[in-house]
Amino acid sequence: QVQLVESGGGSVQAGGSLRLSCAAYGYTDGIYCMGWFRQAPGKQREGVASIDTSSGSTRYADSVKGRFTISQDNAKNTVYLQMNNLKPEDTAMYYCAADFSPAVCTVVVVTSASRRGQGTQVTVSS
Repeated sequence: QVQLVESGGGSVQAGGSLRLSCAAYGYTDGIYCMGWFRQAPGKQREGVASIDTSSGSTRYADSVKGRFTISQDNAKNTVYLQMNNLKPEDTAMYYCAADFSPAVCTVVVVTSASRRGQGTQVTVSS
């Protein structure tokens, strides 16, 4: 079993920054893809960023390109999401996700990943 624990959410004004962290515990050797998706009330789940844990290759949703950066610290089994120039439309619950399938790691894979954390709220005010 793998447990994902997120931290770092909060409330900021537009233009501000936040960094989310996601620590993975348990059997982490089999994780192939990690990332973040978000969901706001009444809206569809949206994949935000993904990272191939082996190659380090990253992908982003168009809505966050140039503003968000996903990274990993393999020694700590931790993935980060640095969010800069935040906008009110970024307000959502953010979930860390991990998948074990040997497929290409994309934001779509992240949205349907087999493991996810409990979520952390990000609120951006105008």
